[in-house]
Amino acid sequence: MNAKVEAKTFRLDGLKWLLVVLLVGAAVAGNSYYAEFPLLYRVLAIVALCLVALVVAVKTEKGHALWTLLREAQTEVRRVVWPTRQEATQTTAIVVVFVLIMALILWALDSALGWAASKIIG
Repeated sequence: MNAKVEAKTFRLDGLKWLLVVLLVGAAVAGNSYYAEFPLLYRVLAIVALCLVALVVAVKTEKGHALWTLLREAQTEVRRVVWPTRQEATQTTAIVVVFVLIMALILWALDSALGWAASKIIG
């Protein structure tokens, strides 16, 4: 891309982000202004405005990059080999036992150093 196209894209992205902020702000202000309306209608209006803001945000350069990242992450999650229930239980048990052993070691070390410090200090 040349510099003019990049600058124009950047300016349009700025306007798009401004529109996103205005849409979300309108949702918040509208919720307060129309407090006498039933909650269901206000929630539906907020959801609609936020969905429109989301669509506008995805149309920006950074929004498109985020959307691509999320799709790729979803693909990677499908590739993960998750542990079985037995493997997860065994690993959890090993971690708990290790933590308890380390706690006892640190407690003993703390007690010994405290005892030694009290003998030195008097």
